[in-house]
Amino acid sequence: MPKKNTFARRTPTDIALHVWGILVFIYLFVPIAVIIAYSFNNGKVLANFRGFGLHAYISGINNDIIVSSIVTSLQAAVGTAIVSTIFGTLGGVALARARRGAWWALGLTAILGLTLVTPEIVDGISFLPWFVTVGVDWGITPLNNGLVRLIISHAMFSMAIVTFIVRARLAGMDTQLEDAAADLGATPWNRFKDITLPIAAPGILAGALMSFTVSLDNTILSSFVQQPGYTPWPVYIFSAVRVALRPEVAAMSTVMFVLTLAALGFVGFVLRKAGGNATEIIKTMAA
Repeated sequence: MPKKNTFARRTPTDIALHVWGILVFIYLFVPIAVIIAYSFNNGKVLANFRGFGLHAYISGINNDIIVSSIVTSLQAAVGTAIVSTIFGTLGGVALARARRGAWWALGLTAILGLTLVTPEIVDGISFLPWFVTVGVDWGITPLNNGLVRLIISHAMFSMAIVTFIVRARLAGMDTQLEDAAADLGATPWNRFKDITLPIAAPGILAGALMSFTVSLDNTILSSFVQQPGYTPWPVYIFSAVRVALRPEVAAMSTVMFVLTLAALGFVGFVLRKAGGNATEIIKTMAA
């Protein structure tokens, strides 16, 4: 049988939307492609291309300040993902199991939603005196550590993301599985561990990845709560732009971009193995 020409059956509107989608992707990713290309610049200044090579990567790896800022960002991102995933999972399960119209669920949803829409500049101004008061005046010394400050401040925002993703994942779950397990004598912990947690696992993993990437990208809040010796990578780049953007910045940013893509690909692979199709994976990632 001859193959059907599906392209010929598309309306002008469908073709226009496909073209528009391609243009949007080009608009989003061309700047990233430019940075990746210029990361192989052997010149001293990023905008002045002086030959193709790996000098920027070698110089960046040998720069202790750059390596320290990248390590700080990765440590803060991992810590943020752990804290946000733990509390966000508990919050997402609680909201998914809440009775319709429960006052505490409405209140929690409102508070979490408020953290997502509050400008980061406001969060930074709020966190800075709070850390000083609690850490210095009250003598709670762990809050004087720069890495702890970054994790706590980043987790406040990321926790809401994980909560909503996990709640969306569990929204359509059939509670009869848990009820049947309870009838068979399973304890609440065993029901959570053996039934709820495996079902929510793709959403938990997606939330952890989102927390990780959001923490890596946080600049405004990090610039307020950072301390000497714990300068994250985005703050370092923001400071470097004021003088001259060097190829080392593009090289190390490319490395972190590749790491983020690898993490995203891993999460997509896990979600795919969990039985989700492309639409379900997108819905899970977007809550």
